[in-house]
Amino acid sequence: MLQSLAFLNWPVVVAVVAVFVLLQLRGARSFAWTLACFAGIYAFLRFGFATPIPSSVVQLYLGITLLALAAYVTSSATRREEFLAPLVALVNEPRLRPLLAATLVLLPALAAGNVYLGSRETLEAPAFGRTVHPAPPDTIPFGDGKTVDLAKGQNPLRELETKEPERYRAHVENGRRIYYQNCHFCHGDALAGDGMYAHGLNPIPTNFTDPGTIAQLQESFLFWRIAKGGPGLPAEGGPWDSAMPAWEKFLKEEEIWEVILFLYDHTGQRPRASGVEH
Repeated sequence: MLQSLAFLNWPVVVAVVAVFVLLQLRGARSFAWTLACFAGIYAFLRFGFATPIPSSVVQLYLGITLLALAAYVTSSATRREEFLAPLVALVNEPRLRPLLAATLVLLPALAAGNVYLGSRETLEAPAFGRTVHPAPPDTIPFGDGKTVDLAKGQNPLRELETKEPERYRAHVENGRRIYYQNCHFCHGDALAGDGMYAHGLNPIPTNFTDPGTIAQLQESFLFWRIAKGGPGLPAEGGPWDSAMPAWEKFLKEEEIWEVILFLYDHTGQRPRASGVEH
């Protein structure tokens, strides 16, 4: 159960839940709850996942959250007055003038800080040379002590294509299921690298329909890149902040091989021959 939830950054999730529990115990009113909900959802979306969510997606959900909170606050006169009461007090009560002054200084400072941090980010690819398809290691560890041979290894399911076509198709269909459960958000419904998150990523996800991608690669290379993800890129493949997760943390070995079968089957490509005789 815990392994299936490894995509969450648990310290952040627990901190957000703890704040909500504390507000409930202290009997917080609607103004505090509204701010806490907005800040909590932002913290969860921005920092609560092991694999970062694109900023454009975070902004989309924050916009929906803001509209939902506004609809809730304005849904009745009583709720609206309760929400506005702390703001009216902040503006009108002399004892709160220092807090009002601090707020008037803090809000523009936060906006300026956000603009400054955004201006320092760069989306350009590195100007110096890098290897798009870096050479894989001869072997990689996988799971609990197992070693996968990338130099001589073959997709163990590939031989079923001619020997047992029905079993082969079953593995392809399972690969299809796994792909659309996990991969299409970035790589797209048609495997063209144009998923809903693609425009927020740099580099953009691989377009598997391009004959210059998987058709030029051995299946063992794909296994390595899927299993180890962006964190597993060697020095010659960087610097490039790939958001590709290390799928070995979420998928079994056979499931990765099944996804690879599906990639080639769906795009009509054939894997590059390894030259290894059986």
